Amino acid sequence: MGGHPDEVRAPETWLTDVERERADQFRFPRDRAGFVAAHLLARICAGAALGAEPAELTLLQHCEVHGPGHGRPYLEQAPELGISLSHTRGYVCAAAGPGKVGVDAEQVPAGRLDEMLAERVLTARERALVIGNDDLIKHWTRKEALIKRGELSLDRLASGGDDLNGRHLLEWRAEPDIRVAVIADAPVRRLPIPRIG
Repeated sequence: MGGHPDEVRAPETWLTDVERERADQFRFPRDRAGFVAAHLLARICAGAALGAEPAELTLLQHCEVHGPGHGRPYLEQAPELGISLSHTRGYVCAAAGPGKVGVDAEQVPAGRLDEMLAERVLTARERALVIGNDDLIKHWTRKEALIKRGELSLDRLASGGDDLNGRHLLEWRAEPDIRVAVIADAPVRRLPIPRIG
């Protein structure tokens, strides 16, 4: 699922105390709105995958380095369900399903190809195919989705992530300048954001 933050019409009361604390740390209201909407959308998406009420799902994150509220998200009620979320200015998305799931949304910068970023994140095979920022961000969102699945790390971007065999990929463009990629173990389909309440 994906859309504008204001399309996610669910109450903030669904958030945990940790999520509320993190949301309140954002300096700009639009960034806070994106964070909140992505976390609510993750529950809605997981509810659709599980046939459960999203209001009854608790989204948790824990990182060994940064503690609660960071790291790969999971559901307290269904820790085996793969779940992922992403937010960028003006757009949020989430994915849920069996096995590993990763989703990323990024804005495509205007102008000429960002050569520095291309050198840092693309394999030689990918670099030969990329002619502009749209192509670059297409590969970047795929790699971020792989990172969220736990299959790639930031220090290996330029040497891996260009082989998606055995995985299912769904990509779309939101607005003319936002690219989205979902990588999952099972076939993926895009669902509209449902109205809540």
